[in-house]
Amino acid sequence: MKREEYQPDAHTLQLLERAARHFSDHHRSAYLVGGSVRDLLLNEPCVDWDIVTDGDAPGLARQLANKLGGYYARMHEKASRVVVRHEGVETILDISPQQGESIEADLRLRDFTINAIAVELASVARHFTAGAPFALIDPLHGANDLRERRLRVASERAFQADPLRMLRAVRFMMRYQLSLEDRTAQLLTRDAPLLMKAAPQRIHDELYAILRPAGATERLRFLDQHGLLTTLIPELIPARGMRQPELHHWDVFEHSLESVAALERLSALFQQEPAEVARSPLESEESDLVAIHTLLYEAQAQGIFQFAALTSAPVKLAALLHDIGKPVTHTVDEDGSIHFYNHPQAGVPLAQAIMQRLSASTQDRRLVQQIVAHHMRPGQLAQTAVTERAIRRYFVDLGPAGLSVALMALADYLGMRGPEPLTVHWPRHLATARLLFTRYIRERERILPPRLIQPDELMHRLNIEPGPRVGQLLEYIAEAQAEGRVHSRQDALWLAEEKLHQMLSES
Repeated sequence: MKREEYQPDAHTLQLLERAARHFSDHHRSAYLVGGSVRDLLLNEPCVDWDIVTDGDAPGLARQLANKLGGYYARMHEKASRVVVRHEGVETILDISPQQGESIEADLRLRDFTINAIAVELASVARHFTAGAPFALIDPLHGANDLRERRLRVASERAFQADPLRMLRAVRFMMRYQLSLEDRTAQLLTRDAPLLMKAAPQRIHDELYAILRPAGATERLRFLDQHGLLTTLIPELIPARGMRQPELHHWDVFEHSLESVAALERLSALFQQEPAEVARSPLESEESDLVAIHTLLYEAQAQGIFQFAALTSAPVKLAALLHDIGKPVTHTVDEDGSIHFYNHPQAGVPLAQAIMQRLSASTQDRRLVQQIVAHHMRPGQLAQTAVTERAIRRYFVDLGPAGLSVALMALADYLGMRGPEPLTVHWPRHLATARLLFTRYIRERERILPPRLIQPDELMHRLNIEPGPRVGQLLEYIAEAQAEGRVHSRQDALWLAEEKLHQMLSES
């Protein structure tokens, strides 16, 4: 590790020097600690400068903010923030009170040894301005663990003191390519049941950070191996070992994990050049994958689809949870055939409860609900000749989310087969997805035309009261409009009047 390779900019160095003098003038110690020291040792840019002092942290922070021309923000009882803006760039100093009687005692209370290293703030400033060496305060030998790319807890009670650290362990392993020390792995498994004692929003943020980068399935398996995944989502417990019909290579639990990997695989494929897509073993004889590739880029240009959103944390959660309704709908008939009748509908309330427990936003909960409820629809459409009416109803129900649902359906199929060869059903799935995308991306105004008549006018002209019947008539007009049977407001009124008479005669 060559510390000299990273050099803060001149303005940041000036702020560090002035901050060090500020604490010295008040006869208080100040140490750079935690992630700041870790990143410096890894020669990575330091974004937030974490400082510990044995003085009145909030008071010293307020005074420092005034001295530096920045502003002060109280983060929580343990930290205050000073933010200084310069030429459009923010420098952040997080100032916390020392825990314990010494800096060594403070470091021993931290999460992992790689974050339990400190350096006197003044010596850091001198090092970067004059090249003077600085001494590490490293009672737990975190620098050695960092060199060895090893993640080790600072104490036996580290996870008990803050259960969220168990998820942070996975994030640190991912971010810095660390291996988990054996005793730390044992403590992780031992303390896994404590995880839900952490604040839901903090769990949400860490879980999303774990899921966002590629390779999420590997990290989900790690969580599962240490008891963390089913602590977060106990609804997955009965899915483990639950057999599925013969086309499925995996049980319900493994299929759920593999669907996340399949989604990432599809997303990566669609972001390659068309020639690479054409050479994929997933391509059909009709070049459906290449056509879908082109269509998705058109959708992105239209602002109705984003490749980044396809592998976002909430969509990966939707992939993980898409079959969450299977355990509660599992049946075996007299000849031994396995069924999961209506599992999408049964899965919706379960998925909603999970997302609420994970403190997901309303938007994320809605997206997961749509994918769980409708992930079977594209496959069901692929089994028969797809009508224009079916396509229209699909996008009336889902809007642009229908694109993500159709892609999830493809990932679902790949996650079903696993290492087994694809069947004749795969080209049908691709052809259906291509047709859905073509209609919505290139022919949206035809399949979803603007209304010819508004609800108020319809009720006035037909003398009907507000209620479900109004919506049914409007939907009937829209379908006729999409099919080219209605072209004007007068046509719409005549058709609605005729349909109303029929509805009244049947009631």
